[in-house]
Amino acid sequence: MKDWSAAQYLKFEAERTRPSRDLLAQVDVAAPRRVVDIGCGPANSTELLAARWPDAEVTGLDTSPDMLEKARARLPRATFEQADARDWAPAEPVDVIFANAVFQWLPDHLAVLERLMDHLTPGGVLAVQMPDNLAEPSHALMRETANEPPFASLIGKNVARDPLPPVSVYYDALIGRATSVDVWHTIYTHPLEDAGAIVEWLKSTGLRPYLAPLDEDAQAAFLTAYEARIAEAYRPRADAKVLLRFPRLFIVAKRG
Repeated sequence: MKDWSAAQYLKFEAERTRPSRDLLAQVDVAAPRRVVDIGCGPANSTELLAARWPDAEVTGLDTSPDMLEKARARLPRATFEQADARDWAPAEPVDVIFANAVFQWLPDHLAVLERLMDHLTPGGVLAVQMPDNLAEPSHALMRETANEPPFASLIGKNVARDPLPPVSVYYDALIGRATSVDVWHTIYTHPLEDAGAIVEWLKSTGLRPYLAPLDEDAQAAFLTAYEARIAEAYRPRADAKVLLRFPRLFIVAKRG
């Protein structure tokens, strides 16, 4: 799959950063020495961490060269490294591991979260947010469009990510390593200009696996067919805008 696009991602920076703010507000660590932002993207979340703890050593990790380039330009006083969350481990224990909208992409992320708990200092916090929106029309219509000709033969099967497990699964997996595990859902409702804006939002995230196998012409045809379905599902409101409903799962686990 081609590299992530920081420019595309940042078209909705305010909406994408809001969950990071909400997650960070629940992290109770007074003066951490080492803070890591996994899946830092263009550093919109890392910037929040650096502002919250200006004396901490803040490191951002991402697999995307484009994201890391933008992150280093945006926040030169932080350290940014190319790394994969699947197998990353710090050289020494850290006080805060923060991850906004990255672990939903890893089918085995539960095992990764358990492993990361072991790399926290006593009293350290693992703070995670993941979109939990696969049942929403925005994603159901991706699958529907991908299953129709000619896209079905071009895209193939098993491109959609797996649904997140129930809250209880996360609690049971982490509580043995933690003094507390707080797990909750928040449903955001984002007013956007029109159906095209919903498509633009998702082009940098959920649509990427569907578009990756397609050439330029097929991508354009797919997006046209998908946007037509989105326009039917998300009808204009009183101000002519559409409302994108976006459930997200939050986890804050404190190590004993």
